[in-house]
Amino acid sequence: MKKAKEHQEGRRKFLVGMGVASVAATATLASPMLSSAGQCSGVKWDQEHEVVIIGSGFAGLAAAIQAKKLGAKDVVIYDKMAFFGGNSAVNGGLFGVPESPLQKKEGVKDSPEIMVNDQLKSGRGVADSELLTHIAKRAKEALQMTLDAGVEFFPYLQQLGGHSVPRTYQTTVACGAGITQPLIKECHRLGVRLVNRAKFESLIFDDKGRVEGAVIREGYYFGRDKEGSPINVRSKYGVLIATGGFARNVGLRSAQDPTLTAEVGSTNVAHATGEGLLELFDVGAVPVHMAYIQTGPWASPDEDGFGYVSNYSIYNFAHSISVFPKTGKRFMNEIADRKTRADAELMCRDDNGKPMPPVTITSYEHAKEHPTMKKVLKYGVGWKFDTVEELAKHFDIPVKALKKQIEEYNGYVKSGVDEQFGKPMKKAKGKYLKAPFVTVRNWPKVHYCQGGAKIDVQARVIDSATWKPIPGLYAAGEVAGGIHGVSRLGSCSIPDCMVMGMTAVETMMKA
Repeated sequence: MKKAKEHQEGRRKFLVGMGVASVAATATLASPMLSSAGQCSGVKWDQEHEVVIIGSGFAGLAAAIQAKKLGAKDVVIYDKMAFFGGNSAVNGGLFGVPESPLQKKEGVKDSPEIMVNDQLKSGRGVADSELLTHIAKRAKEALQMTLDAGVEFFPYLQQLGGHSVPRTYQTTVACGAGITQPLIKECHRLGVRLVNRAKFESLIFDDKGRVEGAVIREGYYFGRDKEGSPINVRSKYGVLIATGGFARNVGLRSAQDPTLTAEVGSTNVAHATGEGLLELFDVGAVPVHMAYIQTGPWASPDEDGFGYVSNYSIYNFAHSISVFPKTGKRFMNEIADRKTRADAELMCRDDNGKPMPPVTITSYEHAKEHPTMKKVLKYGVGWKFDTVEELAKHFDIPVKALKKQIEEYNGYVKSGVDEQFGKPMKKAKGKYLKAPFVTVRNWPKVHYCQGGAKIDVQARVIDSATWKPIPGLYAAGEVAGGIHGVSRLGSCSIPDCMVMGMTAVETMMKA
């Protein structure tokens, strides 16, 4: 017990030095581990299970299915919300997989090593190559899990920003629910117990410092923290934290990056607030890359959250141009990595320094290939124009400059070489910009937190005092930090979440 107290005091000093916790949060850092560890020998267990999973997104669902495949009979998933799927349900449904069946069909040469090299480049030299390699090598296995569960993908690949080849699948409903819903059904079929309105409060340790269970508040309603009744849940194999990131926790994210104030929107659901991550820090997990918070360059200032423009833009950037309204000219490679594009967009401002969101222009002929176009136009977050003149007048763009830019870009489509910004033109082959046009405005929103708790390749949470795994404690998905570095490539979160969720239960059931 003395060792636990000393460990927690050192942890508090470390967190304050890193600037991770607010004053209010830091004041409580000593309590969870001390109270839990001290009470464990006499704790009254309300429930006992083989595998306990906190969070029902990609990581949690994949973990539960894998646990069942490995023979676990009693698997439970707790989620604080009234619905299952978490933030995963509203993501883009984009799944990057090397050496996939679609790549073989389309004649695309790829490998886990090529994918990892793309990710390391985007990560600006600080991504975790060991973890990325582990994930890339098992991405096809995770894809197969979704296919076995009945997930439907479009019969073609997309090449997203920063990827050197097309390797991205997308669900036919163009969102993550196209994966989470079939996985939830598969969990029900396998006998996984899913419990909603059940908020994770804290971890419970045994007298030797092993995580033996968790405190769960049943009957919880998001935003009404005092409601519900806490129960003590014991786990035979360990506890997996798969609670996602903190993009909606303005205090925490702005403590890492002061520019990410409440004025900056987010693509995430309202409950992406990071309590699970903070509990990991409370018990000694290592904070890593907390200041690396990604903004999505495909988001729109004309709608809230992830919206319809995001998926529309992700698909269409490869054969579109984005222009700065003030000049009518391109200002970036439309499929560069996310950070490169977001930084370029943030430079688009008027003479007074106010944001002037760039306009992305696509031929209607090609824009309509993606199902989200109809909703973009229906809900008034995108516009269709019959001529360049109409388009230029609507956005107050210099028409002569815009016409010249379109003509120049069409030359790149013909030659296959983008002489302005070096955009890979394979997906733009034969797709000339011509009227009628569909346009949207883009402006970055907080999308993904690369920072979180440090894990090893076996999904074990690392202790900052010993630099060894905390026994019985595992993490997977966005709650785990350091994997992607400064900037995560699009479509790489789903393989990350699913593979590390699968890995976590494999590790805990062998321990």
